[in-house]
Amino acid sequence: MKVIDLHQHQADLIAKAAGNDRQAQQKIYQQFAPKMLGVCRQYVKDIHHAEDLMITAFMKVFTHLKSFEHKGSFEGWIRRIMVNECISFIRVQKRVSFLEDQFYVEDTFNNIESGLSVDDIQSLIDALPEGYKMIFNLYAIEGYKHREIADMLGINEGTSKSQLSHARRILQDQINQRKNYVYGTE
Repeated sequence: MKVIDLHQHQADLIAKAAGNDRQAQQKIYQQFAPKMLGVCRQYVKDIHHAEDLMITAFMKVFTHLKSFEHKGSFEGWIRRIMVNECISFIRVQKRVSFLEDQFYVEDTFNNIESGLSVDDIQSLIDALPEGYKMIFNLYAIEGYKHREIADMLGINEGTSKSQLSHARRILQDQINQRKNYVYGTE
């Protein structure tokens, strides 16, 4: 019963917000802004730009709220708008390039406990070249398939796989270097 009540409450809140009810919009913003800032921050290193992108994306959320069809997760719908806004920003900045190679390795990312904090891992991801970072975030964090990423970014599927492979290799090397430094094997 509670799940249905909660779903109905969210549907009512969305309907009110779609009708330009500012209090309903504020509740949606307060509920999702912290998580969505984290999403924007994954793509854009500068926190001020990430905040600006999040606010711009929320304006798009409220503008297009009537187009939400209540199929799937509302949070997922908002998240997709955030990701698209970040990708558009990076493209406008012309800071992203994709190597058009078909070479990729089906590798396994060594998921051994690294001892790194979330901030350390985020800094490693931030240090990746923009193309690698974008593909890594879309695939590993957002859960998109290579075909979806290729369509979204206008690249070949093989390029997406290659970029992910390179990003994983760089991250694994960086993690290994930090572990070796911490444990004194270097």
